[in-house]
This record gives sequence, C-alpha cells and structure tokens, in this order.
Amino acid sequence: MSIRAEQDHVSALYGHLDAERAHAAEAFRRAQRAGGSGYGALMDREAGVEEQARRLTRLESVEEGLCFGRIDLHGGAPGDTLYIGRIGLRDDDREVALVDWRAPAARPFYSATPSSPSGLARRRHLYTRRRTVVGLDDEVFDLEGLSDDDRRSLVGEAALMASLRAGRTGRMHDIVSTIQSEQDRVIRSSLQGALVVQGGPGTGKTVAALHRAAFLLYTHRDLLERRGVLVVGPNPVFLRYIGQVLPSLGETDVVMTTVGGLFPGVRAEQDDGHRAAAVKGSLRMAALVEGAVRDRQRVPEGGLEVTGSGTDLFVDEDTCRTIRDRARELGVKHNAARTYFANEMLTALAQDQHDLLENSIREAEEAAAWDGAFKGVPELEDPDAPLWSEEDLQSARETLWEDAAVRKAIDGLWPDLTPESLIADLLSDADRLAAAAREAARISPDDALAPEELDALLRPAGAPWTVGDVPLLDEAAELLGDDGSARRARKRAEARRRQEAERYAQGVLEATGLSEQRTADGELVVDADMLSERNRYDGPELTTAQRAAADRTWAYGHVIVDEAQELSEMAWRTVMRRIPTRSLTVVGDVAQTGSAAGASSWTSMLERHVGSGLHEERLLVNYRTPAPIMEVAAAVLKEVAPGQEPPESVREGGDAPRSVRIAPGTWEERLPGVAEEEVRAVQSGEGAGDGDPDGVAGRVAVIVPDARHAAFAALLPEAESQASPEVLDAPVAVLTCTQAKGLEFDAVVVAAPDEILEQSPQGGRDLYVAVTRATRRLTVLHEADLPGMLVGLSPA
Repeated sequence: MSIRAEQDHVSALYGHLDAERAHAAEAFRRAQRAGGSGYGALMDREAGVEEQARRLTRLESVEEGLCFGRIDLHGGAPGDTLYIGRIGLRDDDREVALVDWRAPAARPFYSATPSSPSGLARRRHLYTRRRTVVGLDDEVFDLEGLSDDDRRSLVGEAALMASLRAGRTGRMHDIVSTIQSEQDRVIRSSLQGALVVQGGPGTGKTVAALHRAAFLLYTHRDLLERRGVLVVGPNPVFLRYIGQVLPSLGETDVVMTTVGGLFPGVRAEQDDGHRAAAVKGSLRMAALVEGAVRDRQRVPEGGLEVTGSGTDLFVDEDTCRTIRDRARELGVKHNAARTYFANEMLTALAQDQHDLLENSIREAEEAAAWDGAFKGVPELEDPDAPLWSEEDLQSARETLWEDAAVRKAIDGLWPDLTPESLIADLLSDADRLAAAAREAARISPDDALAPEELDALLRPAGAPWTVGDVPLLDEAAELLGDDGSARRARKRAEARRRQEAERYAQGVLEATGLSEQRTADGELVVDADMLSERNRYDGPELTTAQRAAADRTWAYGHVIVDEAQELSEMAWRTVMRRIPTRSLTVVGDVAQTGSAAGASSWTSMLERHVGSGLHEERLLVNYRTPAPIMEVAAAVLKEVAPGQEPPESVREGGDAPRSVRIAPGTWEERLPGVAEEEVRAVQSGEGAGDGDPDGVAGRVAVIVPDARHAAFAALLPEAESQASPEVLDAPVAVLTCTQAKGLEFDAVVVAAPDEILEQSPQGGRDLYVAVTRATRRLTVLHEADLPGMLVGLSPA
C-alpha cells in the first residue's frame, strides 16, 4: 500500500476525530446550559461540565501523531488489518477505525519480534507531520504470507530484509535468521540490570533498542507509566530520527533528551574543545566540584570583624573554624548546612554583643562612686547573674540577621549557592580554580588535576554552557542541595491562595443562599472549604514525561542511552542518578568513540555503577552498509582500533567507493559539483543496491572536518548545515563527524579526510564514523595525499 493509500485512511481517521470533537463541544455547551436550582443541581452541572471538558481536552491533545502504526494479522483476510493510534476511534457504522495503543488488540504492535511474531505478518510504522503521511517503514514477520502486491510495496527495512531473504543460497537464509535472533534477544531482555547492545555500523542496534523500549513500555506499563522512560541521544537531530524510527515512543511516558538537556533549565548544545572535554569528562572533576564547594565554606583569616546594630563585633578565627567544621560534619548538603552555620555565627556575634554590653555595665558599676547605684536591678545585685535570657539571645540573633552588614559577612563565609553560579564562577576564575584544586587534593590526593589541565578548563566569564558543563552542574546540585526556603515560600503562597479561594467561595454561598442550607442533622450542606476545593484549578495536569523532565531528582523506570560510547565518566554519573534501580539499555560501538572522554570499553565505564548487573549482547551482522564500502571501513578500523572486529556486511553490489583528488585551492569549484553529482545519482537510482531495489530518491551528506564546517557549508548554501532536525529532511546536509553520528544517508561525500584524521587524538575513529554513514554511495574528496588507510578506494 502506497503513501497515497495510507494518506486516504489517515485523512478518514482525522475526519472521525473532528466529528468526535464536534460532539464533545456540543455536549460541553449543553452541560454549561443545564438548568435546575439548589446545591444538587449546581454540583451536577459542574460535574457534567468537568467531564465534557476532560473529554474535549483529550480529543484536542491527539492532533499530532493521531495514527502511528498498522498491523496485518497472519492470513490477510478482510478485517485482519488494524490501525494503532493514541486514542480509539469508531467510524460512521460504529466499527473500530483506530485501536487505542493501550487496548489488548494493540499488544502485537509492541510484543511482536522476529522469532515471536504474535500472529503478525507485517508491522508498519506511519510517520506523519500534522495530518500528512510523510513516510512508511515496514517490518515483515511472514514474507510468504503476503500477497505479491504487498511484497512489491514493502518499504524501509522490510524491503532490505526481503531482498536479503530472496538470496538463492542457504547462507542468506542463515544470515536473516541470525539478524532476527540477535534483535530478538535485545528486545526481550529482562527489565532488570544493564543491557549493553554493542554493534558496529549498520547492525540495527538503535532500531532494536527502540523496539525494546516499546516492548517494555507495553509489558511493564504500570511501572513505566508511573516512573517513565528516559532516552538519551547524542544530539537533537538523532532524537528526531528516533521519533521517525518509532513514532509510538512519542507518548506521555518518554522523555527524549541529549546529555546537554539533562539538567532542567539548561539546554547546552555546544561542545568543548578536545582538551577541555577530556578534563571535564574525567571522574576527577567530581573531586574538583566538591573542592569548589568546600572553598566557598570560608574561615576568615584573623577572625570575623563586622559592625552590627551599631556595635563593632568580633568572632575569633578558632571559633569560626569550629563552627565551619561542625557544619561540614552534619552530613547534609551545603545550602542546608548553611542554616546551621548562619545560626551559630549569629549566636557567636550575639554572644560578643552580650559580652560587650555586660562588660560596659560592669565597668560602669565599678566606676560608680557609691554602692547603691544599681540597687533595684536584681540581675546586677548578683555579680554572677547573666544579663540575657535565651529569649534575649534569640532576639539579638534575629536583629543581627536583619542587619545588611552582618548578613553580607555571613554570606561571604558560607554563601547560598546555585549550581549555575558555582560552576560559572569556577570555570571563569583562575584563582577559584586553583583554590578548588587545592581543596580537591585534600579530599582525594590521587585525583589532583595538573596545572595544564586547570588551564584547559578556564574560559571567559559569561561563556555559554557546553555539553560538558551539564554533568558538572548536576554534580554541584548534588552537593549544594537547598535550604528549604523555596519550598517554604511555595507552601506560604499556596496557603494564601487557599484563603483567597475560601473567601471567594464564602461570598458565592452567601449570594446564592447556600450558606444557610443544612442537612437533617444540622450540618451545612456545603461550606466554603468544600466549594473552593471543588473548583480548585492548578492548570492542566502534567504528564509523567513533563513532570520528570522538570525534576532533576526524578527516578525513571528505565533509561536508554544511544551512541553511549560518547558519554564521559561524569556524564554517566549524571545518568545513573536518574535510574537508581540500574535498569538500562546501553547502545553503542566503542570502535566509534569520538569523544576525548568517551568509553574505551563498556566494563571500564559501567562496572563501577552496575557491578554484576552488566550484560552484553553483540550484533555481528551489518545489513545496511554495502560490502565494498564496509571493506574500506574495515581497513580504517584495523588501523585505529586493531582490537575491534568490524561487523560482517551481507549486502553486495552497488558502485565501488571512490576517491576524487582535487587541485589545491579548488574546493569552491569542486565540492558543489561533486555534491550535485551525488544528488543526481541517488535521485535517479544509480548505485541502488539490493537493499534499495526501487532506487528511491534519497539524501546526501557531506561530512567535513570540525574546523572547516563553516567554510564548507558556505560553499553549499542550499544545504542544511545546522545541527537541527531539519537535517533529516534536507536533500543535502553538511555535517561534522560528531553531528553525523548515528545517522545514515544514501550517499556520503567525505571531504578532507587527512584533516579529519588529524583533528583530535580520536580522529581515526571519526574517520571510521564518516565512511560508514553511507548505505549506497561513498566518495572521498581530498586535496592532500589520501591517508594510507583509505588506499582501497577506487580513484576517479
């Protein structure tokens, strides 16, 4: 079935939705107009209005992505095709037109896997933008059970798998079975523990992991609806790609973000340079952040001198240190311990104020010329009697705290800090960095940072947040906590709102005469508190995903991390705080690690967090990248990661990957021409292999060195060059290796491979990523000599 036919069906579904909305809107208006007098009628009318309002809101909320899937049951009889969507709908004959994804009939859409198809012949994903079908993707479980027309109309991965299955040798049958078995193990793995899905380019690890997410969401619905699922991807483009691969993940229980979005209120997209990234990603930064916090818990040299309430007051250095150390020993976070520190410092200042006052009175008494000068003041008749009671001391503390100079002095010794202020000050001030490093060395001598590493961290004040800053902010938040003042302020504001609502409700009751109506037992039928609570509205109810995304301390039911090899040690600390049960799906390929702080092995990165709960599944078959391209990639991998084995590619055919050498200084002339040539080739179907039998028009990526991205993008002004979701729709995209990670394109042009190789210590792995993004055609455009690891390319 073509996109046009699916569009007709989706348009009909939106027609049924519009009809349902019209009915709901009319029912809402009728409920508002409902008559009757007295309390009972009032309550019935409000209940009816509330019910219809909820129904109307629900119908309005499914406008985007109304229908996202279809399942064809084995046998193919009429009525054996079901469409799956966000709500259930019936047609004009009251027959089921759309199955709610939560309904039992929808279960096969989530539970079917290659080795356990749940009675399905095919599962189809529908990609829509507003009310338009923009793409389809099929998964076939019973190819022989499909009609000839259905087989010819297969799209997406199913077309590729069908072409593989059509191979005449027994080896092809074994390969398809291997792929199905590998993916099935991933999808059906237990919710408990950390599952690592290690797979090279083209092995389908992302798709398998996302189907696992859908399977888990359906199988463990009670838990995951309540706690939600977190999906962490490498960039916003990749998150959009996830949404296209599996639209049903766009539900209210799933939060999709990058590492740069894991800290609420911050959306970091800019990466650090390689030196700064390596330092920021190191676990030693945890000690540095702790050192930065401890450095802000100061003891004034020589003691604290401050003028409070008109008096020069003093607390000696030893007392300040004792108070500071006791506050640290409380075992609570910095901002919570600040309350204790401030109170103790105020007590010490108040005591000094008391001592000064007592001394002045004693001195005056001694200077009096006659013994009866203080007669009648009992506390002074006894020379040992205290001048102040505990109440006096508390009053003095409160008075001192209201003094701006005193408050400023105490804030300077133990300030109320936010994660943002702490990290921004730390990274922009060489003295603070050095002081934090000294404190960190006291905490953990083995984690000391070298001077050149501190220099790599330093940046101008006001610099934008980077992705590497987010784990530091999260670490700071863990250490700082809060003093509860914001929570107390919210409670006070809520109490004020309740009082105002009750006063308003009382006025309504008096105006309507309901304030005097009582039951037979003499009780009020309704009072102001009951009525105000009944009509209380705090805005739209937030979904699990909305609440989780806004709460840094939220504990998810499951976490999926894709391109996980890029996460640093500090980033993993941030992720692990969000999943205390350690229920994770970790997807990646350590051979493609491009980050200076990324993983060299899964064990070294994850074992400290999950211990014996670590389980690894390896995907060994590459069914997307043609074998000639993978041969080139394998030569690169052998040079840059000799311990890693490339996956076995099973797609043959297509044009041989080529290299094109250009004369020095001719990029402006040659690069647009080569890009245009590749666009023509993919649009005409030239080079389409057995995985793309119809030669469907596709997309071209030009992958460039980091330092040349802006310059090369300027040479292709019609191309999409920003790291935004629009990259997935553009005929041509200009990307760095990092931006292209996890994505695939029909044709790829790798520009200046020698510069990619030299741009960082991980440059060889970046080049491996670049040459494995193509599913049909690969061209390497070079000005300098071709790196030796690419000698397998055919010169053009």
